[in-house]
Amino acid sequence: MSQSPLKPEELTVAVPGGELAVLRWPAAEPDAPTVVAVHGITANGLAWYEVARQLAGRVTLLAPDLRGRGGSRAVAGPYGLARHADDVAALITALGTGPTTVVGHSMGAWVTALAAVRHPELVRRVLLVDGALTFPLPEGIREKDTLAAVLGPALARLSMTFPDRDAYREFWQRHPAFGAAWSAEIDAYTQRDLVGVEPELRSSCVLEAVQTDGAQVLLDQDAATAVHRLPCPAELLWAERGLLDEPQGLYDHQRIGLAGLDRERVPASLVPDTNHYSILWGEPGAERIVRGLLADVTAAG
Repeated sequence: MSQSPLKPEELTVAVPGGELAVLRWPAAEPDAPTVVAVHGITANGLAWYEVARQLAGRVTLLAPDLRGRGGSRAVAGPYGLARHADDVAALITALGTGPTTVVGHSMGAWVTALAAVRHPELVRRVLLVDGALTFPLPEGIREKDTLAAVLGPALARLSMTFPDRDAYREFWQRHPAFGAAWSAEIDAYTQRDLVGVEPELRSSCVLEAVQTDGAQVLLDQDAATAVHRLPCPAELLWAERGLLDEPQGLYDHQRIGLAGLDRERVPASLVPDTNHYSILWGEPGAERIVRGLLADVTAAG
C-alpha cells in the first residue's frame, strides 16, 4: 500500500453544524470496496492506523473524527450517539460509497449499530469491536461516576492542560493499557489529539460531547437496543482484558448471555491477549478485525 498508515489523506464532509474531518486510506484498485471505521469516545480517526496497515490497500478505509473530537472539534452540537450515526450516514451519502460495511470500536460500536438501524439502506454489514452491548447500571450508581470509573485517565485528561508534547506523551505512557505497548504509531495517534499552544496544550475532545455521548452509552434505550434490532449481518469481537488492562474485560460469555444477544444473528468471538485498546493496534486484534472485514468484502465481490 502506498499510503502510509500514519499519514492518510484528509478530507472533509459537510454535516449539520460544520465540516466533519475524515481520514482516508485509499485502495490500490479503484473498484475496491469501502469500509467506514468509527472510533471510541475520546479517540480520533488515527486509532485505525494498524487496521489500515494490515488492510494494505485491499479496501478504501474511511475514518471520521467524530464531532467534538480531533479535526471535527469545531463541529457544533447537539452531540449524542444518534447524531454521530447520522454523521456516518452523511459521510457514506456524500462520498457515494453505500451500501457500506461499517466497523466501530467501543462507543463507535454503539454508533455503528445505530447507523445501521437508522439508515439500513446505507449500511450493508457491521463489525462491532468491544462495544454495542449495554448493561443496566446498578441501583443507586450515577452515570457520571460510572463514566469516570470506566474511562479513568482517558476522561480525566479532558480537564487537564499540558506544558508541552512530551508531557502529554508521558501521560499516556503511564496509562496501564498503553505503556507496555508504546510505539511510534501509538505516539502519533495520541499526539494527534493535542490542540492549543505551549504551555497550555489540551485534548481536542470537547468535554460536553464526551459527557453527552457517555451518558447515552450507559442509559439511552435506542442505543442499548440497536444491537438487538440490526437489519443487516453483524459480528461482535470482544477483548479479553479491560480499559485499564485489568483481567476482566467489558464482556465475557456470561455477560453476553445476560445481555440477551442473539448469537445466531450476531456471532460473538473473544480476541485473546488483547485489552480494550490493543484490540485495535495489537497483532491479534487488528489481524482479527481485518480478517472479518476482508471475508466480508470478498463475499461481497
